[in-house]
Amino acid sequence: MEELIQLDKDLFLYLNNLGSPAWDGFWLFMTEKLYQIPLYMVLLVFFYKYFGIRGTVITLIVVALLITATDQLSNLFKNVLFMRPRPCRADGVAEFTRFIAERCGRHGYFSGHAASSMALAFFTGLTLRKHLKYIFPFMVVWSIIVSYSRIYLGVHYPGDIVTGMAISILLGVGAFKLHTFLVKKYG
Repeated sequence: MEELIQLDKDLFLYLNNLGSPAWDGFWLFMTEKLYQIPLYMVLLVFFYKYFGIRGTVITLIVVALLITATDQLSNLFKNVLFMRPRPCRADGVAEFTRFIAERCGRHGYFSGHAASSMALAFFTGLTLRKHLKYIFPFMVVWSIIVSYSRIYLGVHYPGDIVTGMAISILLGVGAFKLHTFLVKKYG
């Protein structure tokens, strides 16, 4: 296990130090949830177009449950189960980290950004794939970019990202199945 943790630290330092001031603005933009609102609005229009008002209301409820689940699981893992210091706070790592985030939380295992973005990517991609040919790969690439931003900013290890993504893929698939059931029954 120690070797795996050390590999995670080494990979983090490598990836984090690939950054440069020329790219900082882009990665700060990609990590900021408020800047994603135009994407969410476009997706909402597609849900309305293909599922109507009732289906859109169901979508909003399912997405709210999905985001709540990813955030609460992330907080449980971070602050109760593992309490692993973020790289920007870890001895032997922080002093070599290119830290550009506005703040550094206490614990980081696993990434809530990676979890919520990948859960949304899988849910949206699976739900809209019949109507929009490239939505699934687009959403997964978007999620990977959002997730990598957390390494770039210096606040998460790659293992935090991979764990968040893996857990959220399951949640995203579950949300897709719940949405499909609810739309058939009530939509």
